[in-house]
Amino acid sequence: MELSREQYRYFLKDSIRLSLDFSKTDQSRGIAPPAVEKAVEAGSKRIDLLSPGQWKQIPAIDFLTAVKSRKSRRQYLSDSLTLEELSFLLWVTQGIREKVGAATAFRTVPSAGCRHALETYLGVLNVAGLEQGIYRYLPVEHQLLAVSQEKNLSTKITTAALNQSFVGKAAVTFIWTAIPYRMEWRYDLAAHKVIAIDAGHVCQNLYLACAAINAGTCAIAAYHQGFMDELLGVDGIDEFVIYLAPVGKI
Repeated sequence: MELSREQYRYFLKDSIRLSLDFSKTDQSRGIAPPAVEKAVEAGSKRIDLLSPGQWKQIPAIDFLTAVKSRKSRRQYLSDSLTLEELSFLLWVTQGIREKVGAATAFRTVPSAGCRHALETYLGVLNVAGLEQGIYRYLPVEHQLLAVSQEKNLSTKITTAALNQSFVGKAAVTFIWTAIPYRMEWRYDLAAHKVIAIDAGHVCQNLYLACAAINAGTCAIAAYHQGFMDELLGVDGIDEFVIYLAPVGKI
């Protein structure tokens, strides 16, 4: 059945809220909330990141300068990012300011109901001290989890991004997945619009943070869903890619 424009536009509205019985959500039924981050298998390789108090090479930048310099950039130098710079970008986009329970944490970005349904993966091509590969950010521990050491990652990530060649030339690509149930637990079918809005909050922080380290980024919402999900090793149902943004020096 082919959907009409009007039906697609319905997603952008909040009309669905009027049709839901919020007394029947999993939260209202007393079901335990999902955890703040995905579980990590014992013995998995982790990399410690630098915390805000440890940053030495991240320059101060005033807000107006950051906003004025914000633009989408698709050309990058061959220079690598440092682990400190990557730590900074990860904390600014999904870092935890305060954890208040197993299922709730206040982060550096807003989220509907403080549900934070996103996970951050990285396609690392040129970060000093890191092997090329796929990593996942662990915001609770402020660490990276090594997911896979993909061969020909530049080619694979470019293909998954529908052959947008600049993606394969970036130092690192931020890839955000959605775990819808984190938001559905509270909002049921009203969850999905706000997950997309949350992704915008995160990516805007990335744009502004890049201005502080002489880097650039470009938000991407056009990609091959199946290829990108497969590259990260997610199931495409309970977790799937929703947004990405390559980052490189300019």
